[in-house]
Amino acid sequence: MVDGMSAPRFSVPLELRAVAITLALGALGYTLFPDDLAFLTRLISITLLVLSLDLVTGYCGVATLGHAAIYGVSAYVVGNACLAGHSDPLLLLLVGAVAGAVMGLVSGLLVTRFKGLPQLVLSIAVGQLIAALANKLSSLTGGSDGLSGISPGRLFGVYAFDMYGRTGYVFSVAVLMVVFVVLLRIVHSPFGLLCQAIKDDSLRARMIGARVYPRLVLMYGVSGVVGGIGGALNAINTGVVGLDSVGFERSAEALVMLVLGGAGSLWGALIGSIVFQVFEHYVSAANPFHWMTMVGALLIAVVLFAPKGLVSLGGLLAGRAASLLRRRP
Repeated sequence: MVDGMSAPRFSVPLELRAVAITLALGALGYTLFPDDLAFLTRLISITLLVLSLDLVTGYCGVATLGHAAIYGVSAYVVGNACLAGHSDPLLLLLVGAVAGAVMGLVSGLLVTRFKGLPQLVLSIAVGQLIAALANKLSSLTGGSDGLSGISPGRLFGVYAFDMYGRTGYVFSVAVLMVVFVVLLRIVHSPFGLLCQAIKDDSLRARMIGARVYPRLVLMYGVSGVVGGIGGALNAINTGVVGLDSVGFERSAEALVMLVLGGAGSLWGALIGSIVFQVFEHYVSAANPFHWMTMVGALLIAVVLFAPKGLVSLGGLLAGRAASLLRRRP
């Protein structure tokens, strides 16, 4: 080797790493919860909601506590489409994406016009309005009883959504993998980088000629597509859509998961969603009466010792481990 020249390093493309990690997590989930695939499919649908929230809050700096409205409205639309006879799972997924995009654009047009506290209050108002409508329009939503009887057809005309949830789980993992790879491309594109610049300093972004408001609305629409896909998966796999899907608690939980993993990072949204829901699953089974206390303790610990989320803590530990390995003779 010529002096002063280092050997070229092989770099694995980011998208390929995302595919490998997603498939590995899917296989791990199936290994750990082979008899509780319904929990895993729900985990994936909520993870898509958190990824959706990360696009507007983590990458654009938009404060919102009503994001579950997108998720829930899409689930209701998919449920009604299925009851109307459109049972193909891929078609239902597309219906959910379109419904989410429309809801996201409408919400974005309202919420992104303001900043700070008014923005947060308006997002809550939109969420509460949708929740109230879902409760009142019982002919479309089933009201407090929920919209039931949703029965999707066979996937590709071959694989049925059985009671064991195997088809639903594999389908959900595949959808999560595709969505995550696409989102990685979006957030690293010029559009995604501009949205991050708007979050960091919207005034400077305006000074260089960026049209801030249309970019935020557009990202809200992209976020709506992701949240709509999550809502569609929820309706397809559970067969029931309830008022909890549009409730304030769902929005608050999504924000907690995002903060836990690390806002402004798709990996953080993914990690936070998985850790929170798995932790909640175990502690609620171990202590049904005081599990919220343990969840609160976890959140306090993360905020105190890893204020930027678990993804930053993981990066710090990985960096230290790499430096220790380099120091070895």
